[in-house]
Amino acid sequence: MNAIKETHFNFPGQTGFYKGKVRDVYTVQDKYLVMVVSDRISAFDVVLPEAIPYKGQVLNQIAATFLKTTEDIVPNWVVTVPDPSVTIGRICDPFKVEMVIRGYLAGHAWREYSAGKRQVCGVALPDGLKENDKLPEPIITPTTKASVGHDEDISREDILARGIVSEEDYIQLEAYTRAIFTRGTEIAAKRGLILVDTKYEFGKANGTIYLIDEIHTPDSSRYFYSEGYEERQQKGVPQKQLSKEFVRKWLIENDFQGKDGQVVPEMTPEIVNSISERYIELFEQITGEQFVKPEQGNVLNRVEAAVNAALQKL
Repeated sequence: MNAIKETHFNFPGQTGFYKGKVRDVYTVQDKYLVMVVSDRISAFDVVLPEAIPYKGQVLNQIAATFLKTTEDIVPNWVVTVPDPSVTIGRICDPFKVEMVIRGYLAGHAWREYSAGKRQVCGVALPDGLKENDKLPEPIITPTTKASVGHDEDISREDILARGIVSEEDYIQLEAYTRAIFTRGTEIAAKRGLILVDTKYEFGKANGTIYLIDEIHTPDSSRYFYSEGYEERQQKGVPQKQLSKEFVRKWLIENDFQGKDGQVVPEMTPEIVNSISERYIELFEQITGEQFVKPEQGNVLNRVEAAVNAALQKL
């Protein structure tokens, strides 16, 4: 299958390269970032051995869609999207925190709550909540951006006390976070979805705060289906989710959770194709648009040509 597993481009004016778990990021002229969203897939902090066709396109195009629909709220880093799997944007100095916002008690917040904690990142939570209950109002639970290892919870007070972000900037980050989440919630509702929780990253360039990285994708957000939500809560059964949870579930069923000594189960062509199809379903459900597969051909040649043409115009 013609998937993007890895890239080794050398673009005109290239001054740097960084390979992340799923993205290859090229620095050009120390001014632009060329972000190639590969088809690699990770789970349990492990990059799986097979790439998933169209996965990168799905994530890149969802992010592009939501960045476009929120640019009236906050400026973002995007300069152009020259290829379905590529975004070129301005370089920003990233804030060392991720702004996580939660409208429902799920995931990490629920695990903390069920362990008896009634504060998450310094935010108080009422007694008597069940998993996946809607919170009285959305809460912001930031995490530190760790250069190595896992991100860690941090409170607003600690962020300011440690000088990680200035108070003036942090107040603006909170305001942007709530406004973008409100917009995302409204869009999700039109698609029959509930935006449960998500994260945003921000950076600064020439004194201006920009929204950076992807937003509202199934890799960075959790969605529930609206239909049947109340009934499932009343019955105390799991919610129907729209996320890459199905990949984790398949791995767990095959005795893999990223622990020492465990082996990734065989990713047969059938498994790879089924994951690809699920990502396309995610795209169409979240955006309300039909997914368009690019014309067949050498995908790396296509990407390289598109980026070179775009860079010439910048």
